[in-house]
Amino acid sequence: MKRQVLLFVWAYFVGSLRGQVTYSIPEELSRGSLVGNIAQDLGVDVKRLKSGKARIYTEANADFTELLRDSGVLVVRERIDREALCGQTTPCALHLQVTLEDPIEFYTVAVEIQDINDNAPAFKKDEMTFKISESAAIGAKFVLERAVDFDVGLNGLQGYSLEPTGHFHLKLQNQQDGSKRVEMVLQKSLDREAEKHHSLILTATDGGEPQLKGTMRVKIDVLDANDNAPVFTQEIYRVTVMETAPKGTLITGVSAVDADQGSNGKVSYSITNTADDVPGIFQIDTENGVVSLTGGLDYEKVHHYEIFVQASDDGGLTDSCRIIVEVTDTNDNAPVINVMSKTSSISENSTPGTVVTIFNVQDPDSAENGQVACLIDENLPFLMKSTSKKFFSLVTDGDLDREGSSEYNISVMCSDEGAASLSSSVTLTLHISDVNDNPPVFERSSYEAHVAENNAAGLSVVTLKARDADWGQNARVSYFLEEEDVHGVAVSSLVSVHPESGVVRALRSFDYEQIQSFRFNVSARDSGSPPLSSAAAVRVLIRDQNDNAPQVLYPVQTGGSGPHAEMVPRSADAGYLVTKVVAVDVDSGQNAWLSYKVQQKSSPDRGALFEVGLHNGEMRTVRQVTDKDAVKQRLTVVVEDNGQPSRSATVVVNVALADGFPQVLRSEFAGEDEREADERLTFYLVLALAVVSFLFVVCLLLIISVKVYRWRQSRVLYGSNLPVIPYYPPRYSDTLGTAGTLPHVYNYEACATAKSHVTNTQAVSQSLVSVDGADADGPHGSEQTSGNFSQMSTLQKPPNNDWRFNQGPRPGPSGAAGGPEVAMGTGPWPQPPTEAEQLQALMAAANVSDPSGTLGPGTMGLSTRYSPQFTLQHVPDYRQNVYIPGSTATLTSNPQQQQQQQQQQQQAVAQQAGQQALPPPQPEPPKAAQTPASKKKSTKKEKK
Repeated sequence: MKRQVLLFVWAYFVGSLRGQVTYSIPEELSRGSLVGNIAQDLGVDVKRLKSGKARIYTEANADFTELLRDSGVLVVRERIDREALCGQTTPCALHLQVTLEDPIEFYTVAVEIQDINDNAPAFKKDEMTFKISESAAIGAKFVLERAVDFDVGLNGLQGYSLEPTGHFHLKLQNQQDGSKRVEMVLQKSLDREAEKHHSLILTATDGGEPQLKGTMRVKIDVLDANDNAPVFTQEIYRVTVMETAPKGTLITGVSAVDADQGSNGKVSYSITNTADDVPGIFQIDTENGVVSLTGGLDYEKVHHYEIFVQASDDGGLTDSCRIIVEVTDTNDNAPVINVMSKTSSISENSTPGTVVTIFNVQDPDSAENGQVACLIDENLPFLMKSTSKKFFSLVTDGDLDREGSSEYNISVMCSDEGAASLSSSVTLTLHISDVNDNPPVFERSSYEAHVAENNAAGLSVVTLKARDADWGQNARVSYFLEEEDVHGVAVSSLVSVHPESGVVRALRSFDYEQIQSFRFNVSARDSGSPPLSSAAAVRVLIRDQNDNAPQVLYPVQTGGSGPHAEMVPRSADAGYLVTKVVAVDVDSGQNAWLSYKVQQKSSPDRGALFEVGLHNGEMRTVRQVTDKDAVKQRLTVVVEDNGQPSRSATVVVNVALADGFPQVLRSEFAGEDEREADERLTFYLVLALAVVSFLFVVCLLLIISVKVYRWRQSRVLYGSNLPVIPYYPPRYSDTLGTAGTLPHVYNYEACATAKSHVTNTQAVSQSLVSVDGADADGPHGSEQTSGNFSQMSTLQKPPNNDWRFNQGPRPGPSGAAGGPEVAMGTGPWPQPPTEAEQLQALMAAANVSDPSGTLGPGTMGLSTRYSPQFTLQHVPDYRQNVYIPGSTATLTSNPQQQQQQQQQQQQAVAQQAGQQALPPPQPEPPKAAQTPASKKKSTKKEKK
């Protein structure tokens, strides 16, 4: 027992020095017996054994040991029989490999099995019989059967004893394999006549405690004399046999010679091996001594055999020899691949050199036949490394990309280096786990959607789609609207995007007249950690719908001052331009294309008198005016756009057929209610004029007072020595009347109606004509009073310059440069406009008419309130903004602004309508400086 303890301690220290743990246990331990604490001896935490899924791998066919992960203890799992495990091989040890995963670790553990004395020496036969001649010489040898003890060391076979010892004694000879040859030697001559049979007991003992023994009975029959024993030609025979030799192969032959004759000289051969399986593999011919193969050879199990052959004659004399058979190895075993530890999944961002699998490759052949090399496909990002003679590891050899290949089927091929190489293969399936390394990618970098205006809220505008090359949660894409301002409002108030489907929906109804298009960005974000994102631009184009009816800008329909009439002389020829209907449509495209139609009653004999241009809105006479045509003509013009369905607007145009104003009375177009309204309006106008006059006088007195005060101050300053800076009051008028002001000559005209008298200040450069329905009996006389206000002209405030057009925003073709060669009505405004033209435009805005004026060719046809100098070239572009010459008002497509401006114009027209009378022709004021346009017109008049 002490020797076993010392052997255990020595093996432990030797194993530690070699980087492994070695345990020593006796055989035949019961199940669950402690072998050793692996966790403590290897320095591994017990938690690591659990998390690493510790496993034990052994080369033995049975699992004799078991590792308890909870405690890290190695215990006996199955009963261990050293003799069945190792036979006569010493030392006998179990070689265990302990593997851990995540990360992969590898440890070697050796368990040495100590022998106990559990086997007694035994003989194959219970009885052995010899026939010995009585003439056998003293010293004759007789080979006895050897006993077999499966134990080793001291527990194995130690000695023999033979009793009784009267005629024979034992002789033991040591063999090369460590065994002993047992011979019985005759030490006293036999006498058949005295004793025919002898019975001896051969006892074999071992050295164990307690000591065990085995016995065999030896019977001796005494024969007649046989003086010569067989003798082999050689004591040892050596032969080499391939392990693949088939059954029946002749191994060798032995020969023995007996000098006797007859039956005493006849030799027979036999194999005397009893302790191994030689008799089952080899056989010998008893007559000729030829040894042949009766079983299969396996170099991996037994490298060589020793056959004991005995030659005997009939007289009982024997001799023995040995045949040593060397088995030659052949490459008859393919490598065996055992996967000790493997990883079924690995991350795509694993670094090169990461261990995937560990293999143990066994090839029991020897030399080159047992040397193994393992290979994999070169196109794979993996590499095979040899960690030791029989162990290989599969590691990564490059960057992995799950999007390129999400799974690998790795075929491992292991081949030996024999002449006829044998190989084995195993296929491993390795999954590549995903990491978030790819951002979402939109199908297009920009999207464009078309939406009709007046859409319903919640309408799907466009569907965005982004794809992520990753997998699982890393490929789950969500859509977000990037917050920004579009035309002063947040884009989140216009549209929304569904986070899952990417559908962009309108949150409200769009109006093309307010917004035609807008842009915004949508980002796609995955659900990885950290998340990745990308963005796409979306442009929404609003498509116009015919949702706005045409709006008539001229003639202006007023409700408080009564209808206005366009005067057409009865001498007008066919094609005479009566007026022009101006209308706009805030829609665009075909929805803004306008067409004009006139609705009038035509007599069967004469036909219609007026027609309107389909596209330009110009109303002209169709035929010559006759006496049968009514003086008052009321026409309805329908303005219709080109939309689907189309929208329209109507305007009423009153036309008076007369050569002069006395032929036309305002009562023809106005009713009793309108006349009463005019009387009330006249009263309010007189009251307003009185208030204005009072304020004017007060302001005049204040200005004179300021003048006197400043004059007195200047006199005081002149009397002092301080420097004096003279003060010059500004002049708001030009005495020549040629630049930006009105002339100084004014004519006061008074016109009295049936109930009131109105005094109105008029410029003498124009005559005024209006249709007044206050008195239906006829025109009233008027008194004219003229006065010179030249002294007050210096105090007159200049007119507002806002009505003038500067060079930049003048209506007309953009960038057009009007020269002398430019046709009338097509070029820009004249440069610069004369004062007379400015005055005419101002009076045209004040709704002033000239009874003697007519609309000649090239004019707009907007009645005689526009002077001949106001041609079509002065017509603003009603599609954008409409400018009224001489007024600060600007008509735009905004309905609110248009309504305000119409109200202002209606009030101005109402005031002017109440103040205007029917004055007689007045002398013309001094002419202003002529422009090229006015010169051309004056020359035309002179020619006429």
